Amino acid sequence: MTAHDFSAEIARLERQLREANLETRLALQPSVSKVIDRMRAEGVPVPTRLRLLDAALVEDALEAKFDNLPI
Repeated sequence: MTAHDFSAEIARLERQLREANLETRLALQPSVSKVIDRMRAEGVPVPTRLRLLDAALVEDALEAKFDNLPI
């Protein structure tokens, strides 16, 4: 993929995430991580905003997982 292709995919994911509830955001997190992995594998620089977005989604996923643990 070219950097332009990745940019289009990132824009699509960002659009979906902006309109998403928490459940949908959690479902989209693996897609964001996969884009980052593919970009790194192809030597394409990963935008800071995408890394920060992925980190926030991973944090949301961890919080959601712990919210369901009994005390």
